[in-house]
Amino acid sequence: MKKINISSRYKTMDNIDQHIQKDEDLLSDPLISPQSRRHTEEELEALKAYKANHPEDTHDPTALELYCDANPNALECRVYED
Repeated sequence: MKKINISSRYKTMDNIDQHIQKDEDLLSDPLISPQSRRHTEEELEALKAYKANHPEDTHDPTALELYCDANPNALECRVYED
């Protein structure tokens, strides 16, 4: 049985390209659970869309940034200016 280092799996990446590579590497593992595969595929799709929408931005986006990029009109994503 393959051991998974949970702390390294969820650590923050230095940039979006590293995060995309990590997800692609994870998906290449045939022993990944169906739930992890589904989550990773969705995350990878969101990361690639974020990168396409923000080509000049290289930081690793948070889950909220990915959500707001895909759903800019959601209540959680509204920005109010005074």
